[in-house]
Amino acid sequence: MSEPRIEREIDGSKGRYVMHLGGATAELTYSIASPTMVIADHTDVPDAFRGTGAGQRLVARLVEDARAEGFRIVPLCPFVNAERRKHPDWADAFNV
Repeated sequence: MSEPRIEREIDGSKGRYVMHLGGATAELTYSIASPTMVIADHTDVPDAFRGTGAGQRLVARLVEDARAEGFRIVPLCPFVNAERRKHPDWADAFNV
């Protein structure tokens, strides 16, 4: 079985990254504060994803997009902030 794919959805000033596994969905939501800043506000990883690294993969994708698109991340979500601290090489993508 292949790894779940991460999809990005944007609706006005809100966005999210989602992964589907069976009937479960893991997501990281954010608000677009400006063209150069997003606020990561919530990460939800259901039990079906526990131990898969899904949460870390969602944050990594947000960091990848921030670098590619030139925006910075405000890590309001405790999980995103914890991942930021674990990955000092991501410092350029965060506004803290």
